[in-house]
Amino acid sequence: MTAPAGLKFSALHTWLKQEADGSVTVGITDHAQETLGDLVYVEAPALGRQVAKDEACGIVESVKTASDVHTPASGEVIAVNAELADAPEKINADAYAAWIFRLRPGNPAEFSSLLDADAYQKVADADQQ
Repeated sequence: MTAPAGLKFSALHTWLKQEADGSVTVGITDHAQETLGDLVYVEAPALGRQVAKDEACGIVESVKTASDVHTPASGEVIAVNAELADAPEKINADAYAAWIFRLRPGNPAEFSSLLDADAYQKVADADQQ
């Protein structure tokens, strides 16, 4: 399980990357995809949807179970990764390259409550016990 430096993480197993244009990219963590197993379906939130921090706004489904995707920050959904509709397994191959959606953040101050890679690694390790 990896948690790359430079990203922010939520305890609900999503990651957030701040982009140069002020938007943020969101996906599920490597730990989440390992726990779920082989993904067969990804449902991203609708374009234009307003989401609140920690809100369930999407679904990832594996051969074992389905799980909500919780947004690590509030804002407006401005893009979704359409490739995942036909190839959800891209998340299994590289959870940090296969983003699910992008937001125009509503409150960048929320980022301060997110975890860095080391803190998230501790959450993921505790989750495995």
